[in-house]
Amino acid sequence: MEHIRTPKVENVRMIDWLNPRRSTLGMLYLSSTHTIFVDNLEARKETWVLHSLVSNVERLPTNPSGSPLIIRCKNFHVYRLLIPQEKDCLDVLASLTHLSRPEHYGELFCFSFNPNLDKELREKAWGFIDLKAEFSRMGIPRNLWHVTAANHEYRLCDTYPSELYVPMSASPAVIVGSAKFRSRGRLPVLSYFHRDTSASICRSSQPLSGFSARSSDDEQMLQALMKSNPVSEFMYVVDTRPKLNAMANRAAGKGYENEDHYTNIKLQFIGIENIHVMRNSQQKLIDVADLVSPSMSEFLWGLENSGWLKHVKAILESGVFIAKAVAEDGVSVLVHCSDGWDRTAQACSVASVLLDPYYRTIKGLMVLIEKDWVSFGHKFSHRYAHLDGDPKEVSPVMDQFLECVWQLMQQFPCAFEFNERFLIQLHTHIYSCQYGNFIGNCQKERKDLKIQDRTHSLWPHLWENRAEYTNPLYRTDHSQTQGVLKPLTTAYCFKFWKGMYSRAEKSVASQQFPADCLNAVRDESQQLEEELSSHQERLAQLKKKTLGERKNTNRPSEQVRRPIPNKGELGSPLDYFTDPRSETHPPSFTLPLVSPAPPMSGDPDDLSTYSDFESGVADLSSHSSSAGDEAKEPDSDEGVNANA
Repeated sequence: MEHIRTPKVENVRMIDWLNPRRSTLGMLYLSSTHTIFVDNLEARKETWVLHSLVSNVERLPTNPSGSPLIIRCKNFHVYRLLIPQEKDCLDVLASLTHLSRPEHYGELFCFSFNPNLDKELREKAWGFIDLKAEFSRMGIPRNLWHVTAANHEYRLCDTYPSELYVPMSASPAVIVGSAKFRSRGRLPVLSYFHRDTSASICRSSQPLSGFSARSSDDEQMLQALMKSNPVSEFMYVVDTRPKLNAMANRAAGKGYENEDHYTNIKLQFIGIENIHVMRNSQQKLIDVADLVSPSMSEFLWGLENSGWLKHVKAILESGVFIAKAVAEDGVSVLVHCSDGWDRTAQACSVASVLLDPYYRTIKGLMVLIEKDWVSFGHKFSHRYAHLDGDPKEVSPVMDQFLECVWQLMQQFPCAFEFNERFLIQLHTHIYSCQYGNFIGNCQKERKDLKIQDRTHSLWPHLWENRAEYTNPLYRTDHSQTQGVLKPLTTAYCFKFWKGMYSRAEKSVASQQFPADCLNAVRDESQQLEEELSSHQERLAQLKKKTLGERKNTNRPSEQVRRPIPNKGELGSPLDYFTDPRSETHPPSFTLPLVSPAPPMSGDPDDLSTYSDFESGVADLSSHSSSAGDEAKEPDSDEGVNANA
């Protein structure tokens, strides 16, 4: 609170981004965690901006109307304010600059956020994702793989998890020797195991090979990885960097594996650019998205000039290569970049999404992010500027992974249980610091910060609200849902993600995702089907009762049929089957089959006489063609194919 110079400013205008002539007059409040704009005309209409989501604040030159202030957020929302007094504008600018750039972890929102959960529920929430259970689902440990205690208390590698899965044939000495020969001690360990082919995806950092250095322990470690797959006689080593970058690292004593030293490996370079290139690329993309009503040439030139889709394409192609090697060729793959926590995480996780249908479910994607990103030491605090630090460490690594998943959703709309909103929500919480899942740069750092004791977990919150994030086109029995996805990676298959980046999409308050419309149709169809099923069961019961009474009567010709009431006397469809005025003769199901006499007034063809418009289900019995016909279930269009 000591950073807040002016907690309240009156007569502030929020300017519409697309139409600067439109504005809303209101009050601006500054709290320790949020900036709040309250509409003067609609007191309940409030705009809350979380300070940890603020990327930068820009003050424009003062004009006769006041001092403009632009607040840009990390989730690509932009708020444009017009503050009457220049002094108030300067105070708000200074306050937001300090509040959006905390210097210590204790200042982050997650340490003050309290959703009223007691200690027991908080601990239970943190146990929602169980990585041991995930490796067990993959069939690990087994005779060729096991958990090593070498990294207990992070003695071997402080950025790796404490429990590592390694080949059974790798001795403790080989494990330690391999860690010493890899950058930052990030030795080759298991990330994903494919049950059908016994091939695996392993990850590491680059070797400290330089121009001529070698390590017999590291060579034995890769040999153990290869032998853990009894089907294949070689393995791929995928270096996700451009080859020139990897060669340049040799001058610093690092580099890549020498195929002459490592037997039975095939080295493959992918060509994903470094974090600095990606940061500049996304900034150019945001500049394009900020254009108000650009021409087609301006938009296409800006998109091409950013190079963003080219980079997304490279990441997706790395996943395709790995998935094909594992699933089709049955060959194990070791993936690394420089330090093994950026491009390596991207390639491994994209390949896992392609390989395993489980990771295409809501909980499965949570498990994948927890395993390949959180557990294996992706630098969340540095990459997403949770604290005020070196801007050169910031890069949209996770943004690109989420976009790869979104691009796959465009090609396989029925393969994913979650919708676009789920990805956007994940993106927001990676930057928001509201929950403790993405705080810190590794497991050890989170343990030292006592994250599980002091903050809350995001995963149960998303799971409880999974109805909002469900893809209506997803079906477990659909052909896209099963097996390995094989996407096209030609240039024309990639799209601009307007739901994430487009200012026009974010500025519309009533924005509705296509999935919302499909969900509404699905819910209405389900309700109608339930009502139809209820009516059919009722009809079947009445028919059974009528047939039974017919068998018990000796004079079927003397059955009295209930006369059809006039149009004005009709109540509900049950009036055809029950007559409160007569208890002597049971109702006959054959009654509606008799052609009724036309009513005294009204249209004789008016079907509303025989329909229940409130429920939307027609009384099928009054239009049956023969006594033996039963009501037929309407066609169900389960194969709707729409771009969600």
